[in-house]
Amino acid sequence: MMSMRPLSSAEWLVIARFVLMGVELLLVKASLVRGHYEWRDTLASIGMRIGNYATNVLLAGVAVAMFAFFYDRKLFEISPSSPLAWVALFFLDDFAYYWFHRASHECRFWWAAHVNHHSSRHYNLSTAIRQPWTGVLVGTWAPWFPLALLGFPPSMIFTMSGFSLLYQFWLHTEAIGRMPRWYEHLFNTPSHHRVHHASNPGYVDRNYGGTLMVWDRMFGTFAAERDDEPCRYGLIRNIDTFNPIKIAFHEWAAMARDLRTARSPREAFKYMFGPPGWRPDGKGPTADNLRAAWLTGRIRSGA
Repeated sequence: MMSMRPLSSAEWLVIARFVLMGVELLLVKASLVRGHYEWRDTLASIGMRIGNYATNVLLAGVAVAMFAFFYDRKLFEISPSSPLAWVALFFLDDFAYYWFHRASHECRFWWAAHVNHHSSRHYNLSTAIRQPWTGVLVGTWAPWFPLALLGFPPSMIFTMSGFSLLYQFWLHTEAIGRMPRWYEHLFNTPSHHRVHHASNPGYVDRNYGGTLMVWDRMFGTFAAERDDEPCRYGLIRNIDTFNPIKIAFHEWAAMARDLRTARSPREAFKYMFGPPGWRPDGKGPTADNLRAAWLTGRIRSGA
């Protein structure tokens, strides 16, 4: 008789995520909590997670090799057995995540990899697993490379990053209102992350933090959720598809189309690395342009 091997911690986490998604779905359907589920949307998110896992496995060697390259040139010897090293890494990892996340919204080349996470018009725990297929290819691990150069072993960096992503899973829900004021001030919460996923002009490109809110408050990218401003989820220009392949690559295709219209190297550069929505006349639907139009009353909040 064949004996079944025990499940790994990663497998238990996958099971736990799906159980929590099921619980939230049942509570939503029973009208006990806020939220919306659409089966095609949820299946699209699951498809995106499967593709994300597959590409991460295929390209894991690239990421590991890059971290090893910088760690071999480390400036200091940092021991995983040091509690102070883990405390320092907690803040440094979150700082790196803030800048990775901000660049993923403000640079179109990285946005093309990250946009699919924001493509759902619903906001529930299944949104958390709607993850990119091209993140490793565009180098989204780069903000963490300096930590390896400082001397943090890659295993420590991967572990801390994993805990950060685990924390962020529960943020993707409308079922939880606001946390106590002190917690809302210091940490990322469902309320703050709802703002981040909203496309309202006053909310777009805000609240980039992973676990902490201190970086957003420090660098001027924080916005609080307002009761008179319900979050409208999705993209500034939504895509009408539930096909994971189209979701994963639609922005890359749009970028290629724009590049074909570029009339100079500068325009080509801006189409690739400028803010999403950039246009040569400066009037494209960038986050800054939309926010400026909203602040001056030229567009309504729900526009």
